[in-house]
Parts: sequence; structure tokens; C-alpha cells
Amino acid sequence: MLILYRSAIFRFVLGFAPAVLVLGAGHAAAAQASSAQVQVHLLPAPREAHFGAAADLPERIIVLVPGRAPEDEFAAHDLEDALKQLPPGGARYGIYRVVLLRSNSLEAKVVLRRNDLIFTPAMQSQGYVLVIGRRQAFIVGFTGSGIFYGVQTFKQLLPLPGQPRVLPTGTVRDWPAMQFRGISDDLSRGPVPTLAFQERQIRVFASFKINIYSPYFENTLLYPDQPLPAPPGGSLTPAQVAELVAYARQYHVTIVPDQEAFGHLHKVLKWELYQDVAETPQGYVLAPGQPGTLPLIKDWFTQIAKEFPSPFIHIGADETFDLGVGRTHEQVEKQGYGQVYAAFLKQIYDALAPLHRRLLFWGDIADKNPGAIPGLPKDMIAVPWNYSITSGFDKLIEPFAKAGMETWVAPGDSNWNRVYPEDRTALLNIQGFIAAGQQLGSTGALTTVWNDDGEGLFNMDWYGVLFGAVAAWQPGASSIADYQDEYGQVFHGDTSGKINTAEKELMAATGDLESADTGLTSDMLFWLDPWSAQGQEVSAKLLPVARKMRDHAEQAIVLLDEARQQDPNLRQPEALTAMDLGARRLDLIGLKFELAQEIVSSYAQALAQQHDKTRALSTWTLLSEISGSNGRCQDLRDAYSASKAEYRQVWLSENRPYWLNNVTVAYDLAIEKWQRRGERFGAVMRDWQDGKNLPAPASLGLPSASAAGDSAP
Repeated sequence: MLILYRSAIFRFVLGFAPAVLVLGAGHAAAAQASSAQVQVHLLPAPREAHFGAAADLPERIIVLVPGRAPEDEFAAHDLEDALKQLPPGGARYGIYRVVLLRSNSLEAKVVLRRNDLIFTPAMQSQGYVLVIGRRQAFIVGFTGSGIFYGVQTFKQLLPLPGQPRVLPTGTVRDWPAMQFRGISDDLSRGPVPTLAFQERQIRVFASFKINIYSPYFENTLLYPDQPLPAPPGGSLTPAQVAELVAYARQYHVTIVPDQEAFGHLHKVLKWELYQDVAETPQGYVLAPGQPGTLPLIKDWFTQIAKEFPSPFIHIGADETFDLGVGRTHEQVEKQGYGQVYAAFLKQIYDALAPLHRRLLFWGDIADKNPGAIPGLPKDMIAVPWNYSITSGFDKLIEPFAKAGMETWVAPGDSNWNRVYPEDRTALLNIQGFIAAGQQLGSTGALTTVWNDDGEGLFNMDWYGVLFGAVAAWQPGASSIADYQDEYGQVFHGDTSGKINTAEKELMAATGDLESADTGLTSDMLFWLDPWSAQGQEVSAKLLPVARKMRDHAEQAIVLLDEARQQDPNLRQPEALTAMDLGARRLDLIGLKFELAQEIVSSYAQALAQQHDKTRALSTWTLLSEISGSNGRCQDLRDAYSASKAEYRQVWLSENRPYWLNNVTVAYDLAIEKWQRRGERFGAVMRDWQDGKNLPAPASLGLPSASAAGDSAP
């Protein structure tokens, strides 16, 4: 039960001095209770935490909001939602009180003094203090966001269903290492989430203390004055933006729109109406110097400023490879690429100055054209990005820092063009880049999610993006091992440890695939025909690791199923289904190359013995195993069909139907391919039974047996 009181609470102040265990950044703790051990699982880990004996939680829990601030009352209602999930029971007598206090109130000052705690200036913006006793707890913050983040930590300390109804007592002092902690989410290369899913994203982001959500737009934000590029059913309308902004504000999440204003604009520039502002016909880059270019940009961003009250606007401006190829060729030849680039950003900056917003831009210009940086306006915010390296980040950040520019760093989730994110790469990249950013004074971090292949599913991305949230809150290089140990319980409420192990199995499976060094991403391998010339080259590299990879993927499937059977009420069930889909798609990659080789080998053997009547049964068996009720062709058809059904389920759990057909058509083609191959082999077997010779392998699309043999592990 939760009741909101606004009365004075001074009489409830307690004296409390626990000092059993200290948690450093990146470390969770197991605290000894008086009668049982209480496991503490916190993400992000707080700066300072001391936990002591456990307190029993009675049936009645009262939340007090004496300050009456609407922000704090919202935080109290957010806590109420968590309290409703507590395991049943608890003493019917007695009351447990949770009090939300502003640090400048008399009550908070008394609580802090009696517990020898201080609220430092570094904590004022977003920091908080928890004081948790046997009969009451205090959550103290200077701001509404501080109160809210204290509530999020307190929620993680609550017992999960099936656990004893107890709460670890103790104190926490906590504040973020980076002021801005965000997620950049690609909404322009395929999936466009439903508003309901975006609201769910906001809730989860906020619970991990993320305060920036940056949706990336090329053509999927509808501009009433420029409606042509926005796809029907696949763009955010002004009304939807207004609802999302208001929803996010409650959770202390600022939406920072990222509208490309220079490159990555093919989906706009493919239209005839925009040819006069394109660097090249139907190209990718807006042409500086054209009469309509700056007016178009100003029109877009004036509308953005009306819809998004954020103090920041992201103008993109990355990967402008076409600059100098078309209309600006002569200009770039004379002045140089970097100078033309910087001059155009300055023009954009000047054109948007009346909007009074800080402009962010992707900072890849520092890589090959660092000389252009001094020409950029100093109060723009550079966002250097890299998604693969694990060290040496200083060179990406320092050119901007030395020029006196503020920086946010942008590591990557490594999800693009993958059937499941390469989390080992992602975790190391996030850990190193954010730590380097902190050391060099970056004020923010944007963990990026991209959907280059149009197939990305955000429910597969939580593992990476939430580590980005943890790393940006915690000071220094965040521990990957600690995160892996805590993730399953904090995000899914899984006390068995099976989800943590399943994630590690998936990481091992993607690692095996990467070790094959095929030169292709897992997404490419998923669709590749194993009998094509490229497929045969890949097969030679992939087959030696296929069995090991499949073992890891299948172990993940089993672990996920066991975890869900053990607790049918695990949190974020759609994300678990997405994990299962990722594991099955990885397994299908290995299965496809294994069965394709078996078909080639079996047909070669059948061909060699087709006239030996003593081996007629053996020949029939070989052919029926290629195509039949349990044939290899049918196995692959069935696997793609099942994957399509699960993929569609996961897609629709988060995204609008828009673009889905562009993915399912690839499934349809794969299903049809193996169906037709099965039918062809079935006809060959019937002809052989009628006394005809088996045709040559090449006529059936098969590579030679010798080539297939070279691919054997």
C-alpha cells in the first residue's frame, strides 16, 4: 500500500549509522543481514554505499512528499508502481515510511547531520542520498532529478517476487560522472517504433539514469511545410512528438532530435522537388551555396525548435563523402574539403542562431581534416564517434578539446548488419570511449544504435545501451564483469543467473562467427546462398567453427527457456524473445552451411553409386535425406519459416508495420529457394527410381564435390 502525505514529517527523523560494507563504483555487494543474507544488485553502482542488517517490510508502506513539488510526487507514483510488484505478505501491524526530501529543507538537514552525511556541490544537479532504516527511509535530492534518481536506486533494492520481503538498511551517496547520458536511436533506416514502445524506452532509460534520448532522423520526422519525404505510416507527426516530449519530461529525459542537415539525406534528395539543393542528382549530401539549401535547413529546424523544447539540437553532418563530387567540385578543389565543410557548418550555425539552441554535430571531421576544426563555432558541441576500437580514443576527442569545444563521446552498440549485436565489441568500445571522454572533460555520452540493414530490433540492444548508461554515470572505466553479473537481475528480475549466462553464450557465439574471418557480417551470412561462389569461399572459413558456434547459440536458447519456466513473470519479456530470436538466427547460419555441405556430399555419393543395384537402398536413403519429409532442404525451409514468424512477432512488439515487408520478403525468398530446391531434388529422385540417370551436380546448382570437400572441417 502506498499513501502520499504532504504533512510535516520532522517527528519521523531517525538516527542511523550503518557501516558494514562499502561499494566502490562498478561494484555490487552482498550484505549480511541479521538473520539472512541480502544480495544487493545496483546498476549503475553508486559512488558510496554502506549496507547493514535487513529490515522487514510490513504490509503498509507510506510514501511522504512533504515538499509538494509535482516532480517529487511523480517520483513517488513511480515508486508506487514498483511497490505493487513486491512479494505478498509482510506484517499487518506497523508502517514503513519512505520520505522524499529536498536537501535544502530543515528535515533533510537533520537527516544528513544525524547520519554524518554531506550533500556536496557536485551532487546538487542530479545527486542524491539514501538513508534506509528499519522502519523508514529517506531519499534526499537538491533537484527533482536527484530525487527521481534516488527513487530508481531505492527501487532496485526492493525484493523481487519470490524473495523474502526485506530491504537492506544502509546509506548511499551518489552522483553522475557525466552530466549528459544518452542513447542515439536510428529511426531512419527501417524500423520506426510505435509511440508506446518509445514510452517504454523512456521508462527503462530513466530507471538506469539516462537523461538524453536522441532519435535520429533523415526523413522520418514529418514537417508540415515539407511533407513529401516523410513516409506514410513511418514518420513521427507533430502531435506524436508533443506527446512523447511531455511523457519524457516526467522522467527527467530530454529528447534531443538529430536531424541530418548535410549528409545522409538520400531519402530526401531522391525526390525531384529537392534536386536543386542536392550535391549530386538523387545523391546523399546537400550542396552548400545553392539558393534553396539554407532556407530548407532553417525551415526544418524552426519546426524542430517549436516541437522539441530541448536546449540542444543535433544537426548530424557526418560522412559527407559526396561533398566536392558535384556542384561544389570547383570550390572544394580550390579551398579544400575541410574548409568547405567548416564554412557550411558555420553558415548553418548562423542561420539557426535565432533558435537559441546549442548545436551538436558528429565529429568525424577530426579524423582526416583536423585543420577544419578551428573554423567551427566554439559553442557547438562536437560528438566524436567510433564503434570498434577499444583504446586510443584520445585522438578523436583532443582536437575539439584543444580548440575549446565541448564534447560528447559516442560509442556504439555494434548491432548494425548483425543478427544479434556483437556485445563483446560493444562493451569494450563503450567502456574505453566513455572512460577516455571523462578523462578529457567530455560532458556527455551518446551510445549509438544504427539500423543500416533495415532489420535492427531495439529489443536486442538493451545489453549494450544500458552498459552505456552505467558507464556514463560511474566514474572511470566501468567493470564489464560486474555489469554482466548484475544485468539479468536488475533488468529482467532473474535471480537464477541463467539470463546472464545466456548473454555470455550469445557473446561466445558471435565471437566464434567473428573468428571465422569471413569478411561478412552475421546479417550477410544469414542471407548468403551457401552454394554461390561467395558462399563456397565463406563455407571454407565458417564450417570449422560452425559446430562450436551452434553449441553456444543453442545453450542460450535452453537457458532462456529454463529462466522463463522458472519465473514466468520475468521483466521485459519482449527482450527475452528477441534474445531467443538472435540465438536461433545465429544457429541457423551454422545449420545452413552444415546442411548445404551435407547435401553436396550426399549427392556426390549417390551419383557415384547410382548404377550399383546392391546399394539401391543406400542411394535412395541419400536422396531422401536431401529432400523428403525430413530432408535437408525442408529443414532449411522450415528454419527460415520459423525465424520469419518470430522476427515478425518481435518487430511488431516494438515497431510500426512500416518497412516490415522489406525484411520479410528476404525471408520469403529464402523459404522459396529451399522449397524449390527440395522439389527439384524430389523430382530427380523419382526420375532415378524410374530408371533415369542422376543429372550432373552443376545442373542442380550444386558446387562440385571436391570444392565442398575442401570446405569440410
